[in-house]
Amino acid sequence: MAILFSILAVIFDIKFHIVPEKLTYGLLIFGLASNLILSLITNNIKFILASFISMVITYVITYLLWKLKMWGGGDVILFTAIATVIPNGLNIDFLNVFPLLSVYPFSFSVVVNSILVSFPFLVIFLTRLFIKNGVFSDDPTNVIALLNISTLKTLIHNTLNKTIPISDLKEGNIVNNYYFDNEYIISLIEEQEGNLEVFKSKDKEHGKYYFKSMSAGGITKQEMYLIKILYAQGFIRKDISVKFSYPFTPAIFAGLLIAVFYGDIMMIFTKNLFLGMIL
Repeated sequence: MAILFSILAVIFDIKFHIVPEKLTYGLLIFGLASNLILSLITNNIKFILASFISMVITYVITYLLWKLKMWGGGDVILFTAIATVIPNGLNIDFLNVFPLLSVYPFSFSVVVNSILVSFPFLVIFLTRLFIKNGVFSDDPTNVIALLNISTLKTLIHNTLNKTIPISDLKEGNIVNNYYFDNEYIISLIEEQEGNLEVFKSKDKEHGKYYFKSMSAGGITKQEMYLIKILYAQGFIRKDISVKFSYPFTPAIFAGLLIAVFYGDIMMIFTKNLFLGMIL
């Protein structure tokens, strides 16, 4: 079930750039319910207790990492739901699979694996955007420019950012610095208590203030509607700059598969390193 729901999350994240709450909360409820049933059938509280503890700890850790902009809010709930379904490591006897477990909870292995395998997905994501935006077809020498770090950063920055009409703005879009002067906008944004934050501008030529997304999860639905209303009422311009959001669910799915069938990548690396030093 965890694998099935993760596949669905990947599909929604890639296609619609958002993981539906019904999907992640559905998996979370399934995890609590199934472990409660196991506890009732076996007359052993450890199943539901482990599920609940794993849920709380995983949520706290992944929430803190969300505040550091590592992933979106939907990814936090997906990690938490997986932790609720599978609080402990699995040994799949009929497949003769005995993954290398870590000293920390199984869900942390999923988190660690996901972070470590996210780099290949990021490379694929950037390559797809380069090809889609015609970076190499317009100027083939850009391939050679990838060897230069500063040029690569410029290419990535130009590729990951685009200007769109506010009418095309969607929930989950990551808004870049948007400059304005009207202080009325500040109070409206602060009332939302979402992912947009307002800052004083050092460059007064563009505006006294600016707002931007402060989370990899992008703007909320309420913030999307607020920005569109502000445009409709003439408070802001018709165009806004946004970042392409990097879908992290493929990395979560890969991290889950590796944790179930292979083990904890960090523990495997540590074990091989230790054995290599001995030998």
